[in-house]
Amino acid sequence: MSAAFNAYESVGRNYIDGQWTVSESGETFEQRNPANLDDVTGCFQASTPGDTDAAIAAAERAFATWRRVPAPERGALLRRVLALMEERREELAAVLTRENGKTLVESRGEIASAIKEMDFQIAQGVRAHGETIPCLKEGVFAYSMRVPLGVVGVITPWNFPLNVIIRKSVPALASGNTCVLKPASLTPRTGSCVVALFDEAGFPPGVINLVTGSGRNVGDVLVTDPRVRAISFTGSTAVGKAIQTRAAATLAKTQLEMGGKNPLVVLADADLDDAADVAVTAAYACAGQWCTSTSRVLVEAPIAERFTDMLLKRVAKVTVGDGAHTDTGMGPVCGTQQMEDILGYIEQGKAEGARLLAGGHRLLDPPLDKGCFIAPTVFGDVTPAMTIAQEEIFGPVLSVMKVADFEEAVRVANDVPFGLASSIFTNDLSKAMAFVEQTDVGLTHVNLSTALKEPPLSFGGVKESGFGTPEAGTSGIEFCTEHKVAYVRYRS
Repeated sequence: MSAAFNAYESVGRNYIDGQWTVSESGETFEQRNPANLDDVTGCFQASTPGDTDAAIAAAERAFATWRRVPAPERGALLRRVLALMEERREELAAVLTRENGKTLVESRGEIASAIKEMDFQIAQGVRAHGETIPCLKEGVFAYSMRVPLGVVGVITPWNFPLNVIIRKSVPALASGNTCVLKPASLTPRTGSCVVALFDEAGFPPGVINLVTGSGRNVGDVLVTDPRVRAISFTGSTAVGKAIQTRAAATLAKTQLEMGGKNPLVVLADADLDDAADVAVTAAYACAGQWCTSTSRVLVEAPIAERFTDMLLKRVAKVTVGDGAHTDTGMGPVCGTQQMEDILGYIEQGKAEGARLLAGGHRLLDPPLDKGCFIAPTVFGDVTPAMTIAQEEIFGPVLSVMKVADFEEAVRVANDVPFGLASSIFTNDLSKAMAFVEQTDVGLTHVNLSTALKEPPLSFGGVKESGFGTPEAGTSGIEFCTEHKVAYVRYRS
């Protein structure tokens, strides 16, 4: 472990005003490796509202100076962080896999994605601009600009604990805001490692701060403190709605990336081998814990039986194990509560009449009995009203649903509370474009995974999947800034 990571190697500390500090509570909480629950990955600060208040105060003080730093200088500091992240890829991947459970290949992919996101957002921050207009009043120059908001609260999830920190914090910092980061309690070490890179790069005290602990003592304070002018959150829809309600009292901007129930439609004319390969990857990568994971496959009736057989043959080849092992295809789910919730949904699916075609149980053969491993699960005969067809399971559970035709596929795909991602596999251009038009989501795909996204384009959902200005793309800077218009009279 590098020197930058040693500051919190034995006891994970908060990072407030440029210093690694312990909580005023004097208490810590453990985090365990979901592949081996005997492996304690670290102890982290059980922070108090007072710790969170100190971090907000530090960020507010730093904002007065940081906002005046020229954008190219802010960009240069961020590029130091980017260089350190590239240098430490393997260290970061090892931390991420041990803490979250995803395979090393998936962890490396997350870091590669974060590097691309960061590179793009740094450039966006440097080129942020407004517009000029001809003014009706003679001798007046009129123009607009984008100005930073102040303190931004960043609340990140455990499923992409590194990439989402970068996606949220970099546009905020690049545009002149300061940040208080609350990482998910299941993955605090990853958050600490990211902030350590900012520290090593020489960021001024207070510009970025880290506070670990409960939603009650950290998240609630961030959301309700009037000094926090924006909240960027990724997590469950229930928590996102609560944040929106509470943030309304201070008129803080909110950016909420929430749940999904993403459909992959397979029409009879599709390349079925390609569709089956993509469906299995999108359903079981990261143990089905992407917000953009495929959770429903909607298949036209004439090919449903054949396609289901193709899926099952591929699922049978998925190797489940410790993500640190190079031959593992799917790691554990992230923690005991997550495992219990997923197993509960599986039992509910069986009780409501869905036909279990594969998996459906915890894996208990040694050494998997020490971890949170669930067999890749496939349900058939799933109908739209079933719980497993409506609610986000967030695990390695795939529901196969038979539809009569394209029109029914679109109707069933849209008939859920969520609207994050979707995909259709077809060689019919007319139906592909009709699907793009009619699918009720924030990002859609044709002959591609539901999970695909690129840094230059925005990322966010509709309905109960997202609210506010979406993340990434040009909207990353947009969310973190507000409009200011100036009228300058230069001649009487």
